[in-house]
Amino acid sequence: MTDYKYAELTGKIIGCAMRVHSTLGNGFQEVIYQRALAIELDKVKLPFDRELEMPINYGECEIGTRRVDFLVEGKVLVELKAITHLEKVHLAQGLNYLEAFKLEIGLLINFGETRLMFKRLINKQ
Repeated sequence: MTDYKYAELTGKIIGCAMRVHSTLGNGFQEVIYQRALAIELDKVKLPFDRELEMPINYGECEIGTRRVDFLVEGKVLVELKAITHLEKVHLAQGLNYLEAFKLEIGLLINFGETRLMFKRLINKQ
């Protein structure tokens, strides 16, 4: 397998997302894909938290919270979209979440296109 961190785990998550997309196709709201992905992650016995509320800090002060779509095995942030096209702003959002939550690896997965689209995110901070 490829030599990036958590390659095997992210590969399993992407496989689950591919099964969801091949079953449902595109055109549903994000929450539908989120529910289906939770079922697929359960099937392959990957532990996850869904809609986990995590703090956003500015220096030493907590200034708010953000719910992540999934945190798989406490290691990989998974952010879902159901839009016609991923843009740079979505990538930036995912990278900001990784940094804010002090995580190294994430996946940005878009179910809204005719083919499943995903980007691996790496926090280099």
